[in-house]
Amino acid sequence: MSTVIYPSPIFGPVHSRRLGVSLGINLLPPDGKVCSFDCIYCECGFNADHRPQSKLPTHEEVITALEARLRDMKANGPAPDVLTFAGNGEPTSHPHFAAIMADVIRLRNEYFPQAKVSVLSNSTFIHRPEVREALMTVDNNILKLDTIDPIYINKVDRPTGSYDVRRIIEDMKSFHGHLIIQTMFMKGTWRGESVDNTGDAHVLPWLNALREIAPREVMVYTIDRETPAQGLEKATHEELDSIRDRVIALGIPCQASY
Repeated sequence: MSTVIYPSPIFGPVHSRRLGVSLGINLLPPDGKVCSFDCIYCECGFNADHRPQSKLPTHEEVITALEARLRDMKANGPAPDVLTFAGNGEPTSHPHFAAIMADVIRLRNEYFPQAKVSVLSNSTFIHRPEVREALMTVDNNILKLDTIDPIYINKVDRPTGSYDVRRIIEDMKSFHGHLIIQTMFMKGTWRGESVDNTGDAHVLPWLNALREIAPREVMVYTIDRETPAQGLEKATHEELDSIRDRVIALGIPCQASY
């Protein structure tokens, strides 16, 4: 089983299926994973297998490293399409996330004003006012919602703390459309149980939640790299296209990544 542990605080640029040339901002340690989910499909592996020994990068370390990288990209290329908060866990869990975000936007405006700022988040900290306010300032506020079934969430996303999907949906509604929903669809089994969320039993309630949340866009995707859990399978192109078309029928733009 291979896993991906990203350098910190800056990595890439990498080519993202959904975002283009992406310069990564990792607010987690460089030697392990810190996340409020423990997803069975996470490319970074299971939380217990990758406990970090080092500390979170400081605000100053993040901004100093980012400015040095942007200065180099300005001189030598490539120009980034997006600056993406991602990496070894949940970026919004960093205690100085909001202050770091303000400085990232300042540097983006100085070096590459055409680039977007994106955050890939599992939504577990969006109830915090400072996190919500910071996410309102980004171009792409990408929030995870794999299903609205608590049993599936506890089996697949495996929150490490309390997780109330109805509260998450209400918090998502508070963005008033300034968000993109990102959903992983997959099939297969784990520990003898199905993890298939491509059928109507999962898709129809999820579509109803999208009606409530009214995001500006939805991204549906499937497994792309090796997973820590064995027995997981990719959703097919046809299944993702069908789900995408049902979202578009709601009047919400949607893209599928295979």
